[in-house]
Amino acid sequence: MSFQEDKMLIMPAVDIRGGKCVQLVRGEPGTEQVVIENPEKVAKKWEDDGAEVVHVIDLDGALESVTNIETIRKILKEVSVPIQLGGGIRSIEYAEELLNLDIERLIIGTMGIKQPETISYLAKEYESERVMISLDSKDSKVVIKGWQEKIDKSATEISKEFEDLGAGSILFTNVDVEGLLGGFYVDPVVELVNSVNIPIVYSGGVTSLDDLTKLQTTGAKGVVIGSALYKDKIDLKDALKYQEVK
Repeated sequence: MSFQEDKMLIMPAVDIRGGKCVQLVRGEPGTEQVVIENPEKVAKKWEDDGAEVVHVIDLDGALESVTNIETIRKILKEVSVPIQLGGGIRSIEYAEELLNLDIERLIIGTMGIKQPETISYLAKEYESERVMISLDSKDSKVVIKGWQEKIDKSATEISKEFEDLGAGSILFTNVDVEGLLGGFYVDPVVELVNSVNIPIVYSGGVTSLDDLTKLQTTGAKGVVIGSALYKDKIDLKDALKYQEVK
């Protein structure tokens, strides 16, 4: 699944916690606003509605280091479109296990920032396109460990070094607006897009079709939509019409 020059992929999110599909506010445990059984059925619904890729996050892995590997296997069995997966990938061994399960693209966050050499290794062994670095921003600084720990650099400041290490793309999440259904800030996305030559996928606060129109102008090659889909603010079939970059 390669990113295309004239396309902004619309990626519905399936966030897993306790074996269920959930949506949190700003990633904080206990703020579940959506709880749905059988995440694999949810992923299948998004595929049936036309999604070309499904974005899966293992929240237990990210927050508590307890993975939902069995649920991930169920999703892979149920869905035929590419799966982009992140959350709780704390070791090379687990990353390789997931890539060998045919996860199309692996999202590496904390491990990549704490151990940058892991990005280089995975990119060489499994191709850059399958390795995405996650740069999550809170109060304009990158946060790690399930958004619980902040480092003293912005996403733009460290993006180039991960491109040089071989990351094939960047997932940029603005935690400040995540799950709030209040829109997003354009400028940080544009700054990040302009800082590197690899594709940027944006996540956080996209709530309306107008937000997708704005995002089309930033140069982002993909967007993850979560709460807005689950709360019927956006219909996926309508959103997919915005995949072509204006």
